[in-house]
Amino acid sequence: MNRFARPTRRAALVVATSLVGLAALPASAQGTWPTKPVRIVVPFAAGGTTDILARAVAPELSRAFGQQFIVDNRAGAGGNVGAEIVARSAPDGYTLLMGTVGTHGINRALYDKLPYDPIKDFVPITLVAGVPNVMVMQTEKARALGINNVADFIKYAKAHPGKMNMASSGNGTSIHLAGELFKSMSGTYMVHFPYRGSGPALLDMVGGTMDVMFDNLPSSMPQIKAGKLKALAVTSAQRSGALPDVPTIEQAAGLKGFDASSWFGLLAPAGTPPDIVNRIQQEVARSLGTAAIKEKMLAQGAIPSGNTPAEFARLIDSEHRKWAKVVKDSGAKVD
Repeated sequence: MNRFARPTRRAALVVATSLVGLAALPASAQGTWPTKPVRIVVPFAAGGTTDILARAVAPELSRAFGQQFIVDNRAGAGGNVGAEIVARSAPDGYTLLMGTVGTHGINRALYDKLPYDPIKDFVPITLVAGVPNVMVMQTEKARALGINNVADFIKYAKAHPGKMNMASSGNGTSIHLAGELFKSMSGTYMVHFPYRGSGPALLDMVGGTMDVMFDNLPSSMPQIKAGKLKALAVTSAQRSGALPDVPTIEQAAGLKGFDASSWFGLLAPAGTPPDIVNRIQQEVARSLGTAAIKEKMLAQGAIPSGNTPAEFARLIDSEHRKWAKVVKDSGAKVD
């Protein structure tokens, strides 16, 4: 099935709510935007994939619109802190969110109460990229424990229940849920340590404090290439072109149907004028289509998109249903 087929009625209504904002602004304001810097809120610490992708598109948007697009890291609560900031901001095009599968696909099912509604409080702009996650260990630690592949890891974890520490970029992130799904399907138990983003978690992974992480591939790629982290498997249904020799978890351990990929996209507060939303989407799509950015993203393991607001709305709608089932089946909880 085409994931970007005609939007559902609910998704179409979400996009349509931005018409209210258009009517509220004078024509001169709509036509002159932006007249001051635009803030892109990243709801995680610097150094992770959300931050990497925001900093990839920000200079492109700055050049296109003649105003600075500034990345503002607001980490906390699995992305909920930054998402709430944007949800409560004026719908004038000057505050955007680099949302994730966590903030807009997982957290509604994982948290009893969110400080924002991922559907009603936002208008989707465009999906920036999709990425697989990658199961990594510190290279020297894996060697010392005799872990060469996922099957070895499962065997060791079952022999030492609760002795392995699993790092994540925060509660409710795809990194957290990929690990919870792995625990559920493999019958293993690891202690979850949520961080405020991939950047800080990776520091402890490389330092040897943490044992395993199911990180977004772009943020782990430099450490994998440097030999500091060992990639045991990718969490997507297919292998990654950036790591063609690394198997999927299903291939490596026979966990049939295992798929825990991530995505990242720009959103604005509900009521943001469609003209502004469409102009941003068009410029992001243009920049992602250039050879330099496209090749750079693919090399990092990210698959660029730039789809339309309606297509992105449909993806968000479908991801709610998918991850609600994963949360329920895996028994994942907020730590």
